[in-house]
Amino acid sequence: MNHPQDNEAIVLLSGGMDSVTAIHHAHAAGPVLTAVSFDYGSKHNAREISFAKWHCDELGIKHQVVALDFFTQLFTSSLLDGGAPIPDGHYAEANMKQTVVPFRNGIMLAIAAGIAENHGAGRLVIAAHSGDHAIYPDCRESFMQGMATAVEEGTYARVRIDRPFIHLDKAAIAARGTELGIDFRQTWSCYKGGDIHCGTCGTCVERREAFLLANIIDPTEYLATPPLPATPSC
Repeated sequence: MNHPQDNEAIVLLSGGMDSVTAIHHAHAAGPVLTAVSFDYGSKHNAREISFAKWHCDELGIKHQVVALDFFTQLFTSSLLDGGAPIPDGHYAEANMKQTVVPFRNGIMLAIAAGIAENHGAGRLVIAAHSGDHAIYPDCRESFMQGMATAVEEGTYARVRIDRPFIHLDKAAIAARGTELGIDFRQTWSCYKGGDIHCGTCGTCVERREAFLLANIIDPTEYLATPPLPATPSC
């Protein structure tokens, strides 16, 4: 049986390229009830969340920020405040394991599922994509499938986890965002969380690669743009 609010969505919105494209994509397809950002103590949280709010204001969508203070108390990761320095290199390199935050997406999806249930929304949108590397186990589609089953079974509304970009890479997301008219200057990727993108950390490298492969002019200001490192052979 269809529910009257099946098409209404809750969107997980970090403020990065992927999630910003996801909220514009979802907004173009149907009503978005609210966007949810998580303040979990990452070094780049403040930079990301400010852009998340900017896009919600632009689209007229309610923006909620959920504080997850326990992340920095319970988890160890170079991504979190107080952790080791963010490594440079390709996003797919093994040293990027330092940036893993244990079960981050699982925790966030569970909270967002509760928010979706509370709002009566039928869809929970996350910007997972095919380029999410196996270094991050809670970004893999096998994980997303399992989590989708758990959320659907665990909610009265049988909330669906919608992954519109799961078969796209980041270059395709950059292209989709350009089609939607997104100002990518109003997004944040750099894990170091400085005043401008560093240009050399894994997420900056991934961002630079995406625009290059999509043949789109990169509007981002970087501290440095050395030659892009080769993709590891796995």
